[in-house]
Amino acid sequence: MALKRPAARQKPEPTIALINVVFLMLIFFMVTSTIAPPMDERVQLTSTSELEGRPPPDAVVLLPDGSMTWRGEPIDLAGAVARSAPVEDAAVPVAGEPPAMELRLVPDRDLPAQLLMERVAELTEAGAGQIFLVTERGLD
Repeated sequence: MALKRPAARQKPEPTIALINVVFLMLIFFMVTSTIAPPMDERVQLTSTSELEGRPPPDAVVLLPDGSMTWRGEPIDLAGAVARSAPVEDAAVPVAGEPPAMELRLVPDRDLPAQLLMERVAELTEAGAGQIFLVTERGLD
């Protein structure tokens, strides 16, 4: 007596797994797009490569005409200095000395270098402390 061979079962397509992956990607991009504040639309970042990177917290934006903004609102020199933050990895200040301060500055790509240097000098003289330029990392 010959036995019938069972019919080969076809494996179902992994559509559920694919749907889960797409759903997780959707959630990821929704969350990350709401965490970072939007950059001023008038700014194009300067490109650099092979520099130590730091995440840009709230930064002062320097527009091509030399004017400054913070979170999209125009500010003056004193307002920019007021946005300075204590240095995270600075040593404990000596009694009576102010803590070390730093300022993140996002210059527009079209800002002339001479004007950038003038603004940095003005900010330093006004007490901004260390000034970090935020740029766009270049691709190799």
